[in-house]
Amino acid sequence: MQSSSDIHHYRQEYNAEPLQEESLHPNPVEQFRAWFEEARQASIPEPNAMTLGTADTAGRVSCRMVLLKAYDERGFVFFTNYGSRKARQITENPQASLLFPWITMARQVEISGSVEKISAAESLAYFLSRPFGSRLGAWVSDQSEIISSRQILLEKFKKLKLQFAHGEVPKPEGWGGYRVVPDRLEFWQGGHDRLHDRFCYSREGMAWKINRLSP
Repeated sequence: MQSSSDIHHYRQEYNAEPLQEESLHPNPVEQFRAWFEEARQASIPEPNAMTLGTADTAGRVSCRMVLLKAYDERGFVFFTNYGSRKARQITENPQASLLFPWITMARQVEISGSVEKISAAESLAYFLSRPFGSRLGAWVSDQSEIISSRQILLEKFKKLKLQFAHGEVPKPEGWGGYRVVPDRLEFWQGGHDRLHDRFCYSREGMAWKINRLSP
């Protein structure tokens, strides 16, 4: 077993050229688009995987990985069961944080802001684009609820597969998308001697202000 005392020996040196403000797009969504495309071209597995952080009214924070499925000037979209723990926390406290950990590129992007449900039409359009098994999975899982065994899921999946074998799978009423509407985005890039580059975009009215942050 790895001794906890050995953890401090793990160290990665960062060799990227320093990040300059002049190279950043004034619009953070466009800057995200540029970095996302570079992550995709670098063959990072699931570059759209992001940590979603939410909190309840007592301040208890939960984090989990979800997948970004769309983004534009309005915000960043993911999908889930509306009865899940994350959804319950969003109902209590409609604020969230996203983190894209592009570790092999020594980059990460943090996005925070308010959360809103996307329209029913948007949720339906995405649901119908999912593979057959994924659409069934949305019906099978009462997400975050306690179950006694995996067999329960398998049996339910089998029954639904027969039920919908000859027709379209309708979208469950309790499943759909959320949009994180950003008011802050931070772009981080690893630097030599731990002198990392951090640039924060913060919303000021309809415009964005860029500040360099100390690492």
